[in-house]
Amino acid sequence: MPSSSGPIGNAGSFQAFFEGWLVRQQHLLDELLAALDPSSTGTNNIDVVRNNLIARVLDHYQEYYDEKSRMANRNVFLAFSPTWFTPLERSFFWIAGFKPGLVCRLAMSSLDDLTEDQIQRIQMLSRETNREEKLLDEEMAMIQESVADPHLVELARMVGMQFINTNNSNIGEVENQIESLKCAMENILRDADRLRTRTAELMTRILSPLQNLRLLAAAAQLQLRIRMLGFQREADRQRNLAIDGW
Repeated sequence: MPSSSGPIGNAGSFQAFFEGWLVRQQHLLDELLAALDPSSTGTNNIDVVRNNLIARVLDHYQEYYDEKSRMANRNVFLAFSPTWFTPLERSFFWIAGFKPGLVCRLAMSSLDDLTEDQIQRIQMLSRETNREEKLLDEEMAMIQESVADPHLVELARMVGMQFINTNNSNIGEVENQIESLKCAMENILRDADRLRTRTAELMTRILSPLQNLRLLAAAAQLQLRIRMLGFQREADRQRNLAIDGW
């Protein structure tokens, strides 16, 4: 498995990292659930223990974003077409990851002991995050429109013909267009990931240590459950294809 500091250059190497990351995710979930056990409340310095665990979980997520960023710098198209996720997982994606506002919705639905002040602060965070999401949606729409630009499509068609005719005078222009597209995708992915991490960090400041543990446990359980269901659906699909083919 590549180290977190090593370059990620292709889907296979990132998938190897991600599979190891998921194993560590499950271990951290086990720790979160153990820390939420009522019998653990008698532990000395319980808040210190909880805050340490919260920090380790957040570092774990940051490790994922760091590796993802390195991979995207090598090939941003992989980040937007992640073969290491199932179709079900990808159906929840927004700009190559979960929608930042999900953190707010998950907090409101999974925590039943929020104070009125916390609710108001979460609602304010949700509104701010939603505004940022809409700005990125508009930016993403512009990128998608540029891909369908008739000029770029025509250039690509001409280059295809020129490969046949061994005259490549327009290839450079197409490469410049593609490089511009890659740059735009790298920028929006970076901004989306920053919004994801920023929203999560601000949420941890609103919640108590115990509430943070419960939210992080709920988030990990949701992610792992969706992944399991995704694999089950794919297995069912393959089985049905085999039966139909038979």
